[in-house]
Amino acid sequence: MMRAALTTALRAAARPSVTARSTPIFVRFAHAHAQESFEQFSARYVSFFQNAEDLFELQRGLNNCFAHDLVPSPEVIEAAVKAARRVNDYSTAVRIFEGIKEKVENKTQYETYLTELKGLREELGIALREEMYPPA
Repeated sequence: MMRAALTTALRAAARPSVTARSTPIFVRFAHAHAQESFEQFSARYVSFFQNAEDLFELQRGLNNCFAHDLVPSPEVIEAAVKAARRVNDYSTAVRIFEGIKEKVENKTQYETYLTELKGLREELGIALREEMYPPA
């Protein structure tokens, strides 16, 4: 009997109590990224597209740029289109304008982009999808 009581007491002492248990505490620290202004965003992507050396890099930059919840500035679009022509990929240059068409809120904004970038399109010989394949 004494042995059973002693065994029970030793087992209880060997087990840590619920309050004494050290439970891991997981803390997730947020990164202290400052909000990027639209001008900083534009400057970053203009620089990125000016330094893009191959098609993969260009398309990766376009995916990242268009993933944001804003429409890239005409300067960014100009740098991206020039990069597409520099890496000799006409279809990506055309698709950049398709991406703008999808990102803008209304047709008027799209027309504004087209008029602002008309000189660039003529200089580089880029036709829009609507021009190549008019709706039937």
